[in-house]
Amino acid sequence: MASFRFSLRLVFAYLSRFKGLIFLGIIMGIAIFFLARLISLTMLKGKTERIGVMGRYHSDNLPEEILDLVSDGLTKTGEEGIIEPSLASSWETPDKGKTWIFHLKKDTLWQDGKTVESQSLLYEFSDVEIEKPDASTIIFKLKEPYVPFPAAVSKPTFRKGLLGVGEWKVENILVSGSFVETITLVNAAKDKKIFKFYPTIERTKLAYKLGEVDNLQGLLHPQPFDTWKNAEVVTSSDKNQAVVLFFNTQDSLLSEKAIRQALTYAINKESFGERSLGPISPNSWAFNPQVKEYSYDPNRAQELIDELELEAKKNLEIKLVSAAHLLPTAEQISKNWEEVGVKSLVQVSSIIPSEFQAYLTILDMPKDPDQYPLWHSTQSATNITKYTNPRIDKLLEDGRKELNIEERKKIYFDFQRFLLEDAPAAFLYHPTYFTVGRK
Repeated sequence: MASFRFSLRLVFAYLSRFKGLIFLGIIMGIAIFFLARLISLTMLKGKTERIGVMGRYHSDNLPEEILDLVSDGLTKTGEEGIIEPSLASSWETPDKGKTWIFHLKKDTLWQDGKTVESQSLLYEFSDVEIEKPDASTIIFKLKEPYVPFPAAVSKPTFRKGLLGVGEWKVENILVSGSFVETITLVNAAKDKKIFKFYPTIERTKLAYKLGEVDNLQGLLHPQPFDTWKNAEVVTSSDKNQAVVLFFNTQDSLLSEKAIRQALTYAINKESFGERSLGPISPNSWAFNPQVKEYSYDPNRAQELIDELELEAKKNLEIKLVSAAHLLPTAEQISKNWEEVGVKSLVQVSSIIPSEFQAYLTILDMPKDPDQYPLWHSTQSATNITKYTNPRIDKLLEDGRKELNIEERKKIYFDFQRFLLEDAPAAFLYHPTYFTVGRK
């Protein structure tokens, strides 16, 4: 008993002497506990990135950059635009491009853990019959041979609810009216990407200023953020797009090749950015660098104008319609034309006008070099230049049917060479895009 009382007094003496350190230790222990809990919860929660995007989109036509994060297609575009396997391991055509048979990779899973089988693939093409003879085979039967078809199925495919196979999963979509307002993606680490859509560039930039988003993507003009000390601006040139000036080749003035060439020579294309030489991306296996470049040459432009008939010279006035975001480019073109005696009136339009003399816009270059919709004389709905050329028609038709890639390359080399000589459009530059983030 005496021994117990002695031990108890010893404990109390120890506590009395070191009570400050003991109290501090308890406080530190509690702090470490809650800090560790906070860190674990933060790590469990993941990082969140809020991204501002300009444009109006429906849930069935979201930007390709977002769709590519969520899922894959049967194929994908590799280096130089070569089509490579993705969900499909291989494919073949037994009848020179009219029937396409795709064989699926084994053990590919949807984001809900179910196996990707042919029955779960949702593809819809007009005038295409689709068969699914077994779980690993999907067959597309076309009415006409179409060699570029493997590129057509590179677009990401989904199950109902935008369920894909990619790293990022759609967690939530908020729709206002018929337009998507926000879409939230999440990955396995619980990181999130929240894309917020805004109707105008002004509203998109305001969202960044107000702190609604952490960064902006796809800006054509970085102002005013390029002068902000706490903003980081990154530039990139998109070689799969081109800023193009389309001419109405049925217009009384622009039906003359000489005036189209003159107007193209007169534009100081080198002042805008990285030059675009034609309708096919320089990243493509079918790109022909040996075409008429139309480098800035106002003297040559003036020579061609001087050679025009007197009546044509009297009416050298052109209405130039431009997309709003390309207005600075349109105004510079107008100035260049005035320097060689061509008057112009610049108008802004948010849609492709039904009638125009010259129309400035951004062209998305297709993954496959097939340019049939844009230039073939039979395509009245998409051939906006109303261009007609039997030689070009034949090349475009042959390019869709030729299976040998080297022979196709020769066809599209000729297509680019003859098209650029005829100048139904002026290919100006590859657009530079700006991404704005916080430092």
